[in-house]
Amino acid sequence: MRIAIDARTLRTSTGRYVERLIHYLQKIDDRNDYIILLKPKDMDSWQADNPRFQKVACPFAEFSFAEQLGFKKQLEELRPDLVHFAMVQQPVWYRASPVVTTMQDLTTVRFNNPDKNPVVFWVKQQIYKWVNKKVARKSAHIITISEFVKRDLVDFTGVSPDKITVTLESADELPKGNDPVKELVGKKFIMYIGRPTPHKNLRRLIDAFELLQQKHPELILALAGKKDGNYARHEAYVTERGMTNVVFTGFVSDEQLRWMYEHAAVYCFPSLSEGFGLPGLEAMLHGAPVASSTATCLPETHGDAAHYFDPYSTEDMARAIDELLTDEKRRRDLIKKGKQHVKTFSWQRMAEQTLAVYERYGRKDTNS
Repeated sequence: MRIAIDARTLRTSTGRYVERLIHYLQKIDDRNDYIILLKPKDMDSWQADNPRFQKVACPFAEFSFAEQLGFKKQLEELRPDLVHFAMVQQPVWYRASPVVTTMQDLTTVRFNNPDKNPVVFWVKQQIYKWVNKKVARKSAHIITISEFVKRDLVDFTGVSPDKITVTLESADELPKGNDPVKELVGKKFIMYIGRPTPHKNLRRLIDAFELLQQKHPELILALAGKKDGNYARHEAYVTERGMTNVVFTGFVSDEQLRWMYEHAAVYCFPSLSEGFGLPGLEAMLHGAPVASSTATCLPETHGDAAHYFDPYSTEDMARAIDELLTDEKRRRDLIKKGKQHVKTFSWQRMAEQTLAVYERYGRKDTNS
């Protein structure tokens, strides 16, 4: 078969999934040919390791009219036997070949983004809801990254659970470096890495940290991630409350992130909604004890290797973090469990399961 993979998200914060998928497909598949569709700016940064893989520039932005018209035409001209969209955004009326869609989660359906114009965001959100239902129904098959998302999609879109395959993600060891986060060197800190949008629940984490400071005045809260309008709101909130010891690191490299995981007293995952929860596994892999929300897929992903709290209760969040700070045996046991738990996940297995979906739903009898 000729299989086209939409990898426009390759170099984004959510691109790890498609990057790892393509990486392992190159290792395991020597029968099919692949067309990897990349944003023009990413063409030079990705090189194929397998001669059956070729890259093609796809200049059509997500959620645009050009995506609906131009991308549809590009795919029709490429004539693949199957298209795998690694996200729900796609030409919704494309039907020239079978489509497999990975639907990561329904978070955008349920949560607003204060960094966007509220009226424009509401309109886009209604369109996004329609797109999710349309894509779920017209795709030959759907892939989700957790059982929770599978159940959520069945409830939201009405599709049969038999139409959905779950392929769990995994965690990679991050590269070592010699560039620690200077503000945290020699400090005792709890940490979070990721976006600061409302469903990430950072306001309650900041409030929980304020409670923890009464018992642990030397403790630091490190919030890592590219600064934007939402992070600016959190910084203003910290300033208004006269809080100290909250460090907004901004963007950190993979080497710095590894250093943070290895030196954190606790990794806290306060989220209200996730599709998988990859940073928690990364933290476990690098030896950080994880305090996790009980929301959505996180108990499924973290299993018995995390210490849980109610994400809507700042007091319960503070309790869970405090117990990991003060109970050394619990902390050691959780770190040991975490390192074992991560071993149960595999990117290669995810790629093998995805390839099985291709083989089942792709069109094999064409002369394209």
